[in-house]
Parts: sequence; C-alpha cells; structure tokens
Amino acid sequence: MSSIATITIAPGAVERRPADQTAKPDDLLARQRIEPVSTARHRVPRWLRRLSGPVLLVLLWHVASQTGVLPSEVLAGPTTVIGSAAKLVDNGELQDAMLISLSRALAGLAIGGSIGVTLAVVAGLFRLGEDMVDATMQMLRTVPAVALIPLLIIWFGIGEAPKIALIALGTAFPLYLNVYAGIRNVDSTLIEAGRTLDLSRSAMIRHVVLPGALPSALVGLRYSLGIAWLALVFGEQINATAGIGYLMATAREMFQTDVIVVCLVVYALLGLGVDFTVRTLERVFLAWRPAFSGT
Repeated sequence: MSSIATITIAPGAVERRPADQTAKPDDLLARQRIEPVSTARHRVPRWLRRLSGPVLLVLLWHVASQTGVLPSEVLAGPTTVIGSAAKLVDNGELQDAMLISLSRALAGLAIGGSIGVTLAVVAGLFRLGEDMVDATMQMLRTVPAVALIPLLIIWFGIGEAPKIALIALGTAFPLYLNVYAGIRNVDSTLIEAGRTLDLSRSAMIRHVVLPGALPSALVGLRYSLGIAWLALVFGEQINATAGIGYLMATAREMFQTDVIVVCLVVYALLGLGVDFTVRTLERVFLAWRPAFSGT
C-alpha cells in the first residue's frame, strides 16, 4: 500500500513551485534579469542631466544681459561672446593661443610630475628616502608658487622657462603627496599575500605596491592638472607674447570683456578635456577596482 505525503502550508506563507523544467535556458536567463533601481528611476539620459547645469547658467546669463540687469560694460552677453569667439577662430588667433598654452601646461606637468612621482616613490619605499625627502617636501609645499615668480624671473629670465618652471612647481607637490600616501596605505593583506607567495622585493613593488598606489596617483594627477591651469594663468602674465593669457592681458587693457570671457571659457574647456582624459585613464587602469558609481 503506497503512502501519500501531506504538505501543510502555514498561513501567510508563499508556496514556491519549481521552475518549468521544459523552459529553455534563454527563457530562464531572461526571467532572472533584474533591472537596476538607478536605471529604473532615472529615465533621462545621464549626459543630458550633466549638461542641464551649464545650459541653465548660460540661459540665466543671457536673460540678465537682455533685460539690462547685467550691463555690457560689466560683462558682455553670450551672443557677443560667441561673436568674438567666431572672429578669433576665423583669423586663427584663438587656435594658436590654445596650442601654445596647452604646450606650456603639458611641459610643466611633465617636468613637475616626473619629479614629484620619483621623490614619492623614493620616500614611500625606503625609510632612508623618507628621512631625506619628506621633511623637505612638506616644508616647500607650504610656499606659494606665485610668490616665487620674482625669483624665477631672476633665475630664468622672461622667456618660456619661468612659465614652465612655475607650472612644474605647482604640479609636483600634489602628485608627491598622493603617490606617497598611496604607497604607504597599500592594503596590508596584499603585502602579506605577496610574502606568502614568496615574491621578491622588486616583484612585490611591481605587482602589489605600485598597482595598489595607482588610485591615489590618479587622484594626484587630477589635482595637478587643476593646479597646472591656475599656474598657467599666472605664468602667462610674465611678459607673454602669445597664449591665452596674452589674449586676456590685451583684452584687459582695451576693456574687452567679451574676449576675456572667451579666454576663460577656453581655460575651462581645456581643463574639462584633461579631466575627461584622467577619468578615461581611471576606467582603463582601475577596471579591477570595484567602486560606488552613484545612485
């Protein structure tokens, strides 16, 4: 005599039925796909949401200019600025100034970044290097780079050298601080894992320490790029005969606020471009590192 099993379901419980065994694997995967909450909540494209802030600012600027709240003598309106930018582009003056300023910023960043990263690696990996380097760098970083302009002029003259040197001084310290902190803050469990695998010192540095310090290094690079543009503005005031700073100085003497705004917008766009470059580098080199991307 066969026995019959009885299943009792408590009140409020949900009976779970087995999946249809005849369903195809693709159908099962489709049923298991879950849409992220952030995607379901935000239907507007993210690029459009990011663009809404600058567009709103320009619209407010345009309305203030058209209604007379913002006189043209104080600040030219967007239409005037766009017209001036078109004229500068047509005669090629703006493109030449952008290339010259960008080359100065990149040259200074290359020199200052190389010095800062090298000193950070020496101070971060070796105790003797820390004793020899860190105190000096911590002391010098408190000196404003702008205050060194008179000395730079005396040392290097009034050509390109003081401008590049000023940018190099401004960009060296953020990279040094972040790379040094990144090396010293590498996860100790990774170090122990490397020792367990009997890695040599050079292999430990190459495969564990430097990759672990890379996120901090990219943060330092972003800070250095921001400071490079600030130093460029000051540096191009040193007897400049070309570049965006030269255009701004000429426009200031002639009270051309529209040209000044064009130069400021170019500075902002160049800074946005290099920041986008750093973000791209982060996505490429830090793909292994899980991070919160926002809600």
